[in-house]
Amino acid sequence: MKFLPEKPPIFAETLDSLAARLEEINAPAFRARQIMDWLYKKRAATPEEMSNLPANLRAWLGENFDFASNTLLQRKAASDVTHKLLQRLRDGSLIETVIIRAPQEGVGLEHSRKTICISTQVGCAYGCRFCASGLEGWKRNLSTGEIVAQLMAVCRMEDAHSERAKEGLASFDNIVVMGMGEPMANYDNLLAALKLINAPWSLGFGARRITVSTSGVVPKIIQLADEPLGIRLAVSLHGATNEVRNQIMPVNRKFPLEMLLPACRAFSEKHGRMLTLEFILIEEINDSLDQAQALARIARDLHAHVNLIPYNTVEGLPWKRPSLMRQQRFTQELKQRGISVTLRREKGHDIDAACGQLRLQTERAEKNASCAGN
Repeated sequence: MKFLPEKPPIFAETLDSLAARLEEINAPAFRARQIMDWLYKKRAATPEEMSNLPANLRAWLGENFDFASNTLLQRKAASDVTHKLLQRLRDGSLIETVIIRAPQEGVGLEHSRKTICISTQVGCAYGCRFCASGLEGWKRNLSTGEIVAQLMAVCRMEDAHSERAKEGLASFDNIVVMGMGEPMANYDNLLAALKLINAPWSLGFGARRITVSTSGVVPKIIQLADEPLGIRLAVSLHGATNEVRNQIMPVNRKFPLEMLLPACRAFSEKHGRMLTLEFILIEEINDSLDQAQALARIARDLHAHVNLIPYNTVEGLPWKRPSLMRQQRFTQELKQRGISVTLRREKGHDIDAACGQLRLQTERAEKNASCAGN
């Protein structure tokens, strides 16, 4: 399904495209840069805030662009100060954005390093068996403007806790494209959004601080390798053999490890940077020592860092998180084989921070309320 809004989101515009639109109404070209300055440096949420623009130009902006394509519906804070944002789009769809904070010595948690996890689709068609994002299927791709709007919503919320915000820079440190959806299935819109926030007239956000995750869409990994932007890559492996990946990740039947791993190696060699292998630990599925040993061989061959993620329970799914002892045993097996590995500590479990959970719960509650009302 393709969603066509009545007005395009303002955050889909580049400096050149906005200048071209202004030229059509005989407005001076320099106004485009002023508008971008208001949007990205000063965080203006409406045309009315752009006080150095003529009133007729502010009115034109409001008539021709959507300044509120994403509306904050809910904000949940976990005990570890992970925040999950539930946003409603113009067509009523729900998406999630997560703010993950990393404690730093001598700095309050609100001012600590922040990683923003963004979504690229409403739902997901890839059907990973352990994930809540695809339980209700795939609805549509997010537009470029909707992807950028997620980040700007976070900026406005976090500006008070960021020194960089005073300089018009992003009020977060890293972006990971690991939220709802398969990012590579919305490749064009995602890349347009990342190039936009990388631009100096926008947030000027460095590509080295952006990581795009994929479940293993091989042709798009190869395409991303040819992008000059230099974005980092994370591969959601979750199984070190085809047997295990086939059990929990349908994408592996189309792009098995024999295709995926050479594509990852080509990406790594082209960019000269360490890949990340994401590996959700699921009890009695992929947490055996055999899987750890197979994963070590893959990580060594790719010169990759392994990010181990204890499974976040999803209501309605049968999977369980391994015991702490099994998690540590798996981690130690990798370390003994010389692999760079991180065992991620629980983040946001008390607010259902795994991809798609809050959205799914809200959609089902709204559907039930609607049925009850009828």
